[in-house]
Amino acid sequence: MTPEQIRHARALLTDPENSVPSIAKLLGIPRTTLYKYVPELAAGRDALLTGPGSALPSPRS
Repeated sequence: MTPEQIRHARALLTDPENSVPSIAKLLGIPRTTLYKYVPELAAGRDALLTGPGSALPSPRS
């Protein structure tokens, strides 16, 4: 996964209506790859909102 795909996946995961399988399908990757590159998923979606990596990086200038 590219850094952009990882940021996109994390952003999509903050919306509870987006499922892990649907995000993986949108990105064209297996679910296992999504879990590999977004390890916070193992702790549940709440970890994405409250964990240390929860803030999305600022866009590049």
